[in-house]
Amino acid sequence: MKSRPPDPRKLDVAAAAADALALEGRWPLVGFERLLEAATQDGVVVWSATGQLRHVPGGEPQTWLHLAAKARVWRDCQRCLHPVALDLEVARALRFVANEATAEALDAESEDDVLALPRWLDLHELVEDELLLALPLVPMHTHCPEAPRMSAGVEALESAAADAPRPFAALAGLKRGAKG
Repeated sequence: MKSRPPDPRKLDVAAAAADALALEGRWPLVGFERLLEAATQDGVVVWSATGQLRHVPGGEPQTWLHLAAKARVWRDCQRCLHPVALDLEVARALRFVANEATAEALDAESEDDVLALPRWLDLHELVEDELLLALPLVPMHTHCPEAPRMSAGVEALESAAADAPRPFAALAGLKRGAKG
């Protein structure tokens, strides 16, 4: 009897680590709603995940998941406001522990990424989370295709100043009316 292939949307991390399971695949970018800023984006997310059980001298074996993902997304350049392609690449090693309290304690004192071991893990969601974290805070071209406009121009400033209401002129008129 054949065993079913593991479902990356419902992965048993402990079993994957014990079996040193290696998974890889491609998911359409349109399936990552939180990652997409514009609905017109297409492409794929290429990913891989490998489970590992690390034996520690004098201790319990540690459950690890090595995750890698690549994708190209589009954002608006914050300098010129034209679309810019962002090539995102993630490579993470995640350690899983028995519960949230242990994860919190170890995460504070370790440089490793530590998570509580869930019964099932949605790799699709984890890949999306990691790609979101890989986005730059301020997306920009290295060299913008058009030079950004850096000033409004003297004419625009003078026109705005001439059209602006003068609140103190109204107060001066009220003051003159009170004296008379």
